[in-house]
Amino acid sequence: MNQLEIMAPVGSFEALAAAIQAKTDAVYFGIEQLNMRARATNNFTIKDLTKIIKECKKSNIKTYLTLNTILYDHDLTLMQSICDAAKKAGVTAVICADIAAMIYAKSINLTVHLSTQANISNIQAVKFYAQFADTVVLARELTIDQITKIVQQIKHQNITGPSHQLVTVEIFIHGALCVAISGKCYMSLATYNASANRGACLQNCRRSYKITDEETGDELMIDNKYIMSPKDLCTIGFIDKLIESGVSIFKIEGRGKGPEYVYTTVSVYKEALNAYQQGTYTPQKIEGWTHRLSQVYNRGFWQGGYYLGKQLGEWSNSYGSQATHEKKYIGKVDNYYPKIKIAQVIIEASSIKTGETVLITGPTTGVVQAEIIDLCIHDQQVISASQGSLVTFPFIHKVRKNDKVYVWRSKTNAHTYPL
Repeated sequence: MNQLEIMAPVGSFEALAAAIQAKTDAVYFGIEQLNMRARATNNFTIKDLTKIIKECKKSNIKTYLTLNTILYDHDLTLMQSICDAAKKAGVTAVICADIAAMIYAKSINLTVHLSTQANISNIQAVKFYAQFADTVVLARELTIDQITKIVQQIKHQNITGPSHQLVTVEIFIHGALCVAISGKCYMSLATYNASANRGACLQNCRRSYKITDEETGDELMIDNKYIMSPKDLCTIGFIDKLIESGVSIFKIEGRGKGPEYVYTTVSVYKEALNAYQQGTYTPQKIEGWTHRLSQVYNRGFWQGGYYLGKQLGEWSNSYGSQATHEKKYIGKVDNYYPKIKIAQVIIEASSIKTGETVLITGPTTGVVQAEIIDLCIHDQQVISASQGSLVTFPFIHKVRKNDKVYVWRSKTNAHTYPL
């Protein structure tokens, strides 16, 4: 079986630390504004590259830099600067969609992966792009059978990239889906002059809509007002079929999401890959993994997606996340006493009480959680603490000053699974 790689989305140093904690094989991230999440997340800068690469190399993690927007003439100088900086820092590869980025990256011997924005759907397209790229991210609309045949044809026709190795195939396995073909949408541009293809999507497709007859004023009855907002892709229930297709890299969507999302999705899919390899991939485990995935950000799950030949039609029925759990900010870490494993926290908002679960996140800490079993103010035990309090509680995981502290609460009566 081919070597499998889980690629984690990273939009902050907190998410990067969480991905490393979860033992990801690779991370992908954007810097500056020439990437498809330029508006959705606080992107890294060119100055951050060295730190990112250094942290990842400590754990033998590959680094992929997204440079996947369409480019205008005035973008070319910045694109070249980003590629030069990526080459110097030792980035594993850049993920491109525009031919200008591909040509320049190749000219400086910087490895290229082809973005799903290139909409690669057949073997001839793979052969064409192989002159630039060592890895191709296939169009999201393909079925497992189509993917399998492309992988087989790459081997049969001995299609190699600039590295002279067989071209490898990458696909998305979890996260947000766009109503547009492989994300190439013009709705945000048409309505707000904010181009999705330049990372500035305002996601107006995610809102609720009414359909009205302009001549009569009659409103059409529709089952769901969120008629352009698909549920999120979830492949945990058939990851075995994707493994058997011959794909090499499994990519998780979510560079705009929090560290708890990154940690949970990477951990779950890593466990699933290991279970498959060990012959312990079972329906019982799939059920548990699905429950864990449902705790963090999601718009509901489309279990199967295009991969199983289904038509897009499983729509979200609400705006935003349908996660069974939510995090509520309560404050920051003021100090941590490692010898006695006690955290001291300033409560800046809301309140906290014993029996609740807290998440603590930070650029070095990543994401850690524990139940509050003992809460103190000025060394006196209390049941709860409100805004303005300085509290201490036992916390087995090492945390750091100014780490953010959240209460992790169920929005339903769902069982809480550890991240």
